[in-house]
Amino acid sequence: MSEPTRADICVVAVAETFRGDGEILCNPIGTTPMLGGRLARATFEPALVMTDGYATFTASNLAPGVDPYRSDGDRPVGVDAVVETWNPYPQMFTVLWNGKRHVMMGATQVDRYGNQNIACIGEWRQPRAQLLGFRGAPGNTINHTTSYWVPNHSPKVLVEQVSVVTGVGYDRAAELGPVASRFHEIRRVVTNLAVLDFETPDHRMRLRSVHPGVTVDEVVEATGFELVVPDDVPESRPPTPEELEIIAALDPSGLRLREVAG
Repeated sequence: MSEPTRADICVVAVAETFRGDGEILCNPIGTTPMLGGRLARATFEPALVMTDGYATFTASNLAPGVDPYRSDGDRPVGVDAVVETWNPYPQMFTVLWNGKRHVMMGATQVDRYGNQNIACIGEWRQPRAQLLGFRGAPGNTINHTTSYWVPNHSPKVLVEQVSVVTGVGYDRAAELGPVASRFHEIRRVVTNLAVLDFETPDHRMRLRSVHPGVTVDEVVEATGFELVVPDDVPESRPPTPEELEIIAALDPSGLRLREVAG
């Protein structure tokens, strides 16, 4: 078995964000988040409910981009499309509104309190760049646990102030009061350099671990605001041999390696 890549470390770090979630909807968006969520279910969180990306919850650990309804060899060997329940789009909101979901989204910008931006860059009345829009970010962050995946950790992404708030961070949730904070939790930010959380008294972003080969100073330099840095920052844990085998089976074409180099 070859040594784990930085991409493998990131997949495991994403999986760890779902540890302890139990029987809730695990809804990771994007290649590395999807691999991490499915790795968690295949190992230490077997009760997680997984979406197939279409209209069902499925027991299948399918590779990213695999259509679960095709039968012409578009699946990893030995994987069957086992549907657990029908989940049409309107029904997703029943899950979303009661805190029984943990979504991992991307973040074009994120600040020290976990406010996220995926809408635009620059002054919102006349932005320099138009992005995805608000999508489901406001409802996600108010109604259930949210984490973020950042494949390129830099001061342009981890910023002092986001251009527009799409996902609600801890400071804004506190201003809104109990209606916003009932299910609000920004659990982790996983990047290509490190894992960050908000487990501080004032919910400022904290450096939780650095990936192997990355120094604390490198993470601090790549962050556009002052991080909370503990005296002892551990390394992100590597995958076990079993986890490496599962990751390779989930991603036989190596899509994760295109997202995270090294």
